[in-house]
Amino acid sequence: MTAPGLSVEAFFELAARLGVSAVEIRNDLPGVALADGTAASEVGSLASAKALRILSINALQRFNEWTPARAEEAKALCEQAHAAGAEALVLCPVNEEGFWTDDASRLQALRDALAALAPILEAAGLVGLVEPLGFAECSLRLKSEAVAAIDAVGQRDRFKLVHDTFHHFVAGETALFPERTGLVHISGVEDRAVPRETMRDPHRVLVGANDRLDNLGQIRALEKGGYRGPLSFEPFAPSVAESRDIEGDLGASMGFVADGLTSKAA
Repeated sequence: MTAPGLSVEAFFELAARLGVSAVEIRNDLPGVALADGTAASEVGSLASAKALRILSINALQRFNEWTPARAEEAKALCEQAHAAGAEALVLCPVNEEGFWTDDASRLQALRDALAALAPILEAAGLVGLVEPLGFAECSLRLKSEAVAAIDAVGQRDRFKLVHDTFHHFVAGETALFPERTGLVHISGVEDRAVPRETMRDPHRVLVGANDRLDNLGQIRALEKGGYRGPLSFEPFAPSVAESRDIEGDLGASMGFVADGLTSKAA
């Protein structure tokens, strides 16, 4: 999402110039791999040529609405991820108000989906990265519910959490699960006029000095709890997507985060 207009090859070149060692790729960007029909194996070869790990394909949408069609979609995505050399598949829940009328049905659907996904992921050698979304209308807002469901189906090793700093803030959840976290998504919100409960994806920019979400504090807390994994940018604001100097913007944000974490540690 940092540079949705670039070809995947140009995106990998950008990552290499920035000194990044790992990337996520999306399956929902029109005209860009993988959505443009580029073979996943070709994407993997391009990443290897730049010595880049592919952390994940982002994402299987509505994963907790498990149907025969969803099962086929999951199998196809896992095959793509495996062919690309990706390490994981991001799993996003139904983000729709009133889809389930009671918590018991909603949580049972979550457990059923995880149980069905586990063997599909295992066959492809992938980890499932469950990403709760903080929006009030979302069917899975809390990481605590995701952890409980993963444990209920006995798949702690197959599924990890995505800690998204934006969604963590919007959900108002205080619990952190650093030992269960496989990936951290970071983005900032700088608009002072928007209330927390109405923050949405277009408000999400790169992390900088005017960030309202306390990205640095969240990252420090995760690291204090033992998290040592990657931080992956996930801004959705048009201003980021349309930037004429995304390399400079990313470099500045990376420097801000690195300096902030280093200065606190010192």
